[in-house]
Amino acid sequence: MKHAVDTIGAPPTFDLTGIDRLLTTTKSVSRRLDLTRAVPLELVLECIRIASHAPMGGNRQAARWLVISDADTKHAVAEIYASVGRPHIEAGRAGVEPGSRRERILDSGTYLVDHLHEVPVLVLALRLGRVDGGRFGDVRVGGDAQSYFGSVIPAVWNFQLAARARGLGTRYTTFTARREAEMAALLGIPDDVTQVALLPVAYHRGGDFRPAPRLPVEEVTFLDRWGSPPHI
Repeated sequence: MKHAVDTIGAPPTFDLTGIDRLLTTTKSVSRRLDLTRAVPLELVLECIRIASHAPMGGNRQAARWLVISDADTKHAVAEIYASVGRPHIEAGRAGVEPGSRRERILDSGTYLVDHLHEVPVLVLALRLGRVDGGRFGDVRVGGDAQSYFGSVIPAVWNFQLAARARGLGTRYTTFTARREAEMAALLGIPDDVTQVALLPVAYHRGGDFRPAPRLPVEEVTFLDRWGSPPHI
């Protein structure tokens, strides 16, 4: 079992085997979401509490969370989601080889479009301010999309990790962001708040998850200059 130690040789602090497993097996879940089992609100709030400890620009807690569990509201959100998701997914099927991994990914996306209204809880991650020139407190926001979204996306990932550690499956989706005005009208979201991602949240069915196939680190990492591979 791997453990992390600090630089002065203190006793082990973290179980790296468990942490690495959490980090490499937290993934997008659609078909394995348990649509029949309720998710307690207190469990969702616990995940949000952990999410709030993610790094954030200027140490300003700009992330906000809207938890959706009402059946009628979920149906309305699902209709907005499908209005973008269904044509997007179908367009993506052009030229896809039958039985390929890409087709399975598209089928998974279609499943979520068809069943989003049945997911026990939807969590909408938001950020105070607008990247197109709005304000957050006394700070003007605008132009720097990297830092703007970088102040909330780590919190979303924290939420997904916390959920995974508690037996919940999630998926990072952005289809509803393309219908931001409709979502805002439905949910009473102010004009100066940005919708970042919609997360379906449910217990997952079946056994544990395995790490997904990824390119070797040597193929995606450069040292000092673009195109210069790291040599160890």
